[in-house]
Amino acid sequence: MSELGHTPVLMGEVLSALAPKVGEVAVDCTAGHGGHAAAVALRLGPTGTMVLLDMDGGNLEIARARVEAVSDGPRVLAFHESFAGVASLMDRLELRADVVLADLGFASSQVDDASRGLSFSRDGPLDMRLNPAAPVTAAMLVNTSGEAELERVIREFGEERLSWAIARKIVAARREGPIQTTGRLAEVVRSAFPAGARHMMGIDPATRTFQALRIAVNDELGHLDALLDAIERGARVAATGAAGSGRGGWLAVGARVGVITFHSLEDRPVKQRLSAGVRDGLLAFIGEQPACASDAEVLANPRSRSAKLRAVVVGSL
Repeated sequence: MSELGHTPVLMGEVLSALAPKVGEVAVDCTAGHGGHAAAVALRLGPTGTMVLLDMDGGNLEIARARVEAVSDGPRVLAFHESFAGVASLMDRLELRADVVLADLGFASSQVDDASRGLSFSRDGPLDMRLNPAAPVTAAMLVNTSGEAELERVIREFGEERLSWAIARKIVAARREGPIQTTGRLAEVVRSAFPAGARHMMGIDPATRTFQALRIAVNDELGHLDALLDAIERGARVAATGAAGSGRGGWLAVGARVGVITFHSLEDRPVKQRLSAGVRDGLLAFIGEQPACASDAEVLANPRSRSAKLRAVVVGSL
């Protein structure tokens, strides 16, 4: 299932693990272009409810229209906000989720749109905001942060061994004028690597620095931590038999929750926090952990190569 050039990853694995049923409440925490949500909506039927969240208002409207176009589909509720507040949102709606999906990637259209500044494959403004209304851009971070702060961001969020050299190069380059474009930043980052090493890395030398800045600009790990907190609280409330009453009661007993990650900084906390919930008896794993793309899917959609789905059920299987 593809729309506007974007192919949702692990579709079969998501539907198998989360098993949406007629009349249930489903939450897509990262609606994107609505590929996963539309497939789930087909199974919810007219008595179900689909809640859509996305930080990108444009993508949210695409997803809303796509899910609303599903024949005999569910009620659709769409919210332009981060999944960090999903528990509070569901409390306000007085709904409990039976199905929850958070795909931590982003739409191909966002990557391919040079004006978003998420990629160095096409030169564009150094932006990187997933929510275009957010106040801080990558250009602001690159041009105003001290060398020590830049080094920390690149090392922690990019896991880049040459973070110190890259930060030094950035500070030196901006003395000649602000770094305003993705092309200029990529050029500066590449200059921090020995010429011979650049051809032996397997990835562009700028890759990890761009990842680090994008994570910092969007506070991606902070939002993920808030979502994992919400899942833990929701599971604890469900375990008491009081789900739906009081703060945090947003997950139904038996709710299936799936998180798709794309790099180790995301996957590590997801694995650790879900495993802790399993050890505490609040959650149980569903199927293979993690589920990964098949060879056929990777061939058809290379961006699925690094995708990992971890899925749990609230309570015991």
